[in-house]
Parts: sequence; C-alpha cells; structure tokens
Amino acid sequence: MLREVAVGVMLAVRAQPEAKKTAIVGVYGEGDAAQLKIAVQAPPVEGRANEALSAFLAETFGVSKRSVELVSGELSRTKVFLLRGVSLEDARQRLPRLTSS
Repeated sequence: MLREVAVGVMLAVRAQPEAKKTAIVGVYGEGDAAQLKIAVQAPPVEGRANEALSAFLAETFGVSKRSVELVSGELSRTKVFLLRGVSLEDARQRLPRLTSS
C-alpha cells in the first residue's frame, strides 16, 4: 500500500466513487497487493473522482494539492498516487491503524 521513493511515497488506492461522503473505509487486499480503500463522494465522470481523491489525500497527508500526483489508474478503481514530500514514517503515522504490520 505504501512504498517509499526518492521524492516521497507511492500510495496504492482502491477508489469507491459516488459514496455518501469521502473517507478512508479500510484496506482492500492483503500483503504487497494491499490498497487503501477510499470512498469518494464525487462521481467517476470527467475526472471528478480523481480530483476529489487528490484533494482528500492532500488534506490527509498535510501537503498541497500540487504535491499529489496520480501516477496510474486514471480510468480504474485501482490507482497509484505519488505523495511528494511525504516520508514513509509520516505516512504511517497518519494511517496508524491501517498500516501496522
């Protein structure tokens, strides 16, 4: 789910569009294939869900929206985001219940 890279952290996400509210709802999958499951209120139309996910991740990890980049999965529920300027340790502290392993 979380992987450290030179410029920050890569985060695997499983999106659940058109939810009642945007929130982290758990973990999808196990081991190396685990993804952070995020319910997002926006519909998967014209990139709205991706924009909402990026904004939510920026707020969750305390970075600017420009620091969150969708690396893969633009048209898929399975996505990978790059969180620039976030250390692996900081990311784990912000998601303690989900990343303890």
